[in-house]
Amino acid sequence: MSGKWRGWVVPLVLVSAAEFAMHGVQSYALAAPSAAASAFAELAADGTLWRATFETLGSALAGVVLGGGLGLVLGLWLGLSRTVADAASLSVELLRPIPSVAMIPIALLAFGFGWRLEIAIIAFACLWPMLVLTKSAVAQVEPRLFEVAQVLRLTPMSSVLKLIIPAALPRIFVAFRLCVGVALVVAVTVEIAANPQGLGYSMILAQQTLHPENLFAMLAWTGLLGWSIGAGLLSLQRRLFAHYGGLQ
Repeated sequence: MSGKWRGWVVPLVLVSAAEFAMHGVQSYALAAPSAAASAFAELAADGTLWRATFETLGSALAGVVLGGGLGLVLGLWLGLSRTVADAASLSVELLRPIPSVAMIPIALLAFGFGWRLEIAIIAFACLWPMLVLTKSAVAQVEPRLFEVAQVLRLTPMSSVLKLIIPAALPRIFVAFRLCVGVALVVAVTVEIAANPQGLGYSMILAQQTLHPENLFAMLAWTGLLGWSIGAGLLSLQRRLFAHYGGLQ
């Protein structure tokens, strides 16, 4: 068996074991994989699955754009200025460990239920990995590039756009990949905890209405969705930065 397909052995064994164990069992908490597959087909056919997916991915994307964009700008600033980095270090280290879901009560007061609540929490979660990794990426830029900028008499903005960002871009893309993964996890978590929309809320609704087959169908789809997005971004990274070693 080739290494490409070897990773499917364990999931297939687990699914087969679950199907065997659930054969003939009636449960309001668990469902056989075959029942979850049937529920998945029904949810896809009536549009419920796609509507929930669109809501979750839309909020996740908006959170990545806002939080990741702000983290990118702040990371560049802190990476380029030791003075600013020293002044901001305490604030960053105090705020960064705060779990994003701990901000839900504050976001509820500010935004109420809805997509703004979810986007705000996702943006908070994405801000820190992008900031920290961008700062690190800038710090690892070849120092001679700064000398080149001085020789060419580039303005600070031109130096950043034409030299610093292109040199740091491979590592910034790794930070972007991390932010996307974090965004999907946080989006589903917020929907489960507080926001009545998306895949997370659909799973809670299935659990409360005693439809475990719908719950497991949504859960499996969320995992498959996250894996597909991650694999796609990794493939894109390898294509864009094939000449740049050491990145995974």
